[in-house]
Amino acid sequence: MKKLKVLWKLYSAFFKIGILTFGGGYAMLPMIEKEVVEKHKWATMEEVMDYFAISQCTPGVIAVNSATFVGYKTEGVLGGIVATMGVVTPSVIIISLIATVLQSVYENKYVKSAFQGIGVAVCAILVQAILKIGKSGIVDAVTAAIAVLAFLLSSFLDVPTIAIIIGAGFVGIVYRVLKEKSNSKKGGAK
Repeated sequence: MKKLKVLWKLYSAFFKIGILTFGGGYAMLPMIEKEVVEKHKWATMEEVMDYFAISQCTPGVIAVNSATFVGYKTEGVLGGIVATMGVVTPSVIIISLIATVLQSVYENKYVKSAFQGIGVAVCAILVQAILKIGKSGIVDAVTAAIAVLAFLLSSFLDVPTIAIIIGAGFVGIVYRVLKEKSNSKKGGAK
């Protein structure tokens, strides 16, 4: 019975995230933080950031992959399936409803204006998500350099996202190893 309650909470939390967030995975970050990290404490913010990073390099939609990771961490395979269904259900319902009326109303100037307004709001939410990720991910000069380099590579040189993520991960590991060696030498010299 307790497991069923947790599964229901997973489904309803991700349903809520799916229905109240426009703009995809990164726009969902504030809602995921509120529901997953703060309210239910299913994961830490660092874990959520890791899920987003992994979701970026795996096939599929970031929101779906993140929901699957959180659900799996919380209740195993069944939890992953339930959380995924929760985040996907609103989209299926909304797309089904929109598809029936979209052709007749899409050319309406008010509908076009509404979509423009939603697009601007999504941009603002994405900026907020980027700032939150930046605050917890960029902690020193090396991580700041990785962020700047990743931005430049993706924006101006059209380097594939997966290559940037793998490269950044490799640089992060090398940096950590070198830092630990440096700290152990300092500790041994005392």
